Amino acid sequence: MGLGNFISRIFTWWNGETLGTQIFTWRKGIKVGEDDQGNLYFRDRKDKRRWVIYNGEVEASRVSPEWHGWLHKTWKNPPSEEEIMRKKWEKPHQENLTGSALAYAPSGSMRNAKVKETSDYEPWNPN
Repeated sequence: MGLGNFISRIFTWWNGETLGTQIFTWRKGIKVGEDDQGNLYFRDRKDKRRWVIYNGEVEASRVSPEWHGWLHKTWKNPPSEEEIMRKKWEKPHQENLTGSALAYAPSGSMRNAKVKETSDYEPWNPN
């Protein structure tokens, strides 16, 4: 670990866990589980605080609904201890892809650069 990496870990949260979060997790955190993306979930001994350490990009939409409910204390037990029943009509969780190459682009969108000619349009001519 170089000096630049050490300094960025102290001051930036978007590069993963900060040094402060790592120390707090080491001292007070109890690991309760891990999701399919490799994000780690922790709580303190009294279960007053719950947090996630992201594997890769720090993006809140990467947290699945099951873990989101546990983080916000909607239910007491984490999904690693108690399976959350899903409805048959529920789709699998997908992170927010806005701004990425995989974002949804409907037909007619500027991202779909195909312009089709129509015969019903005549441009105005001042002559």
